[in-house]
Amino acid sequence: MSSIRRFFVEKITEETVLDGDEFLHAKNVLRLTEGDEVILLDNSGKEYNAIVSKIDKRQMLLNIIGSNDGERECKTDVCLMFGFLKGDKSELVVQKATELGVKKIICFSSEFSSAYMNDNKLDRLKKVAKESAKQCLRSIAPNIEYFDTLSLALESGVDFDNKLFACEFAEKSEIDFNNLKGSTIIVVGSEGGFSKKEAELAQSLNYKLVSLGKRILRAETASITMTSIVMNSLGELS
Repeated sequence: MSSIRRFFVEKITEETVLDGDEFLHAKNVLRLTEGDEVILLDNSGKEYNAIVSKIDKRQMLLNIIGSNDGERECKTDVCLMFGFLKGDKSELVVQKATELGVKKIICFSSEFSSAYMNDNKLDRLKKVAKESAKQCLRSIAPNIEYFDTLSLALESGVDFDNKLFACEFAEKSEIDFNNLKGSTIIVVGSEGGFSKKEAELAQSLNYKLVSLGKRILRAETASITMTSIVMNSLGELS
């Protein structure tokens, strides 16, 4: 038996409106009809059971019949910050980071970046995050932001308990993953990695350099690997 379909909405009311892309998917792809039960999500962490009460040309009305707190969100806040990548690699990183449970994703441009962000690409990443959150039964889709400089991106993460900066020329990690506790931000570079100057900037903001071993990983592999290691160290994969 398939699971109940899940949809993100802007606002939950007693009679909630489903419109836009979510409505089109519900009507034209899933072919939901009046009387079908769904789960609505408003990114608050709660899940709302609802019944389709009316379907119009541009929207669907749903009546809320119950709610509960989502049970699949991580207890610890984890943010992934990565250099925006070429092609669809950024979408892959967003998809996997969402599945692994991150609360926030930040993209940035840096000295060796060769890909460029625009509003359409950012909107696409937000859509990927929502679809991935629904697929893995999360109640929250990660918030996604973009900064056009590494400096601004790093400054946005200074309040995290742990600030990790993955760097291919770090001789060893400056933190012990076995004792990792508290909110954590992970920084991974683009295809060109980071410069020495960028690493020094990160260290000046109390980011700790982290090594990913002897082999040079592709940028998307490094982001997914670092996120997996951190989630496991924080006990979020058990």
